[in-house]
Amino acid sequence: MPHCKSRTQLFILSLHLITVEASGNCQLAVRCFRFRATWESAPIRPLQRTLTRNLRDFTMEKDVPGDGREMGNPGLLSAETYAAEALAADMDAWIVFDSRKTPRAEFDGWLETYRPSQVERYGDEERGQGPVGWIAVRSPEYCPDTGDVDGLKDSWERLLDSGRPVNFQTIKELALNHRVLYGKWLMHLETGFKVDHAWECLARAILDGKISSAKVSPHDPKSDSKHVICVYNYDFTDERAVMRLDAAIRASGVKCQLSYKPDVYTYLGIYRNNRWKLCPTIYESKFDLECVPRRSHVFNKITNLEVT
Repeated sequence: MPHCKSRTQLFILSLHLITVEASGNCQLAVRCFRFRATWESAPIRPLQRTLTRNLRDFTMEKDVPGDGREMGNPGLLSAETYAAEALAADMDAWIVFDSRKTPRAEFDGWLETYRPSQVERYGDEERGQGPVGWIAVRSPEYCPDTGDVDGLKDSWERLLDSGRPVNFQTIKELALNHRVLYGKWLMHLETGFKVDHAWECLARAILDGKISSAKVSPHDPKSDSKHVICVYNYDFTDERAVMRLDAAIRASGVKCQLSYKPDVYTYLGIYRNNRWKLCPTIYESKFDLECVPRRSHVFNKITNLEVT
């Protein structure tokens, strides 16, 4: 097994171990075994339990090889792999400009130093730079409240055991019961000018108090994947608030396509290609440059209706 240079590698290897055990490949399981102690002693056991449950249930229903890809579609990663990568980024170091604590006069220098296209996801050992999970900006009014995440995951376990359907309504019910209501508009952008410009537009809007908070993924030079920017609001069940956030993003100068995802899906490890065939995003926003006045067209993916 290669040496783990970051939490991301550890999580993917640990996830691989779960897959191997589910498939019965004992020889490879022995090679992965030394990573189990780190996985089980890490301060993320609730998520480990969720990922393990989701993946083992999935492999009981489908043939899934040890790399987390579905048989018959070698390019398709499982939802559990996406979840492990996202959690690893959350646990690595963040670069944060918190305007509640940091003088505004320092913002321009901070923004120039930490442009997303110039910050490497896995750091630079020669320069003594460690991995960076996210770059984030928080507004003067930022007031986080993640709700009862542990209780949410306990209820999720009971839901899976009950045989009740897993759909948007049942997940929304769990989110309301445990006050896990945050959501975010997502955008995926190429590295370079596009992501740096969009990030600067949003960061300045946050500093002005027009948006609560946002984060952007750093550059991964070994991958062709795009940067993701997440722009947050407090309640995914409040459609008017979701639309107001879309309007604030557009007013900042960002015109690319957006998708909206409730945080409850993230906490439960529900990503693309999940075993329930759920779409983890519930709104889609496209900006119409030809309309007068220019505006977003927002589509509700649950009701199949246009909202604006």
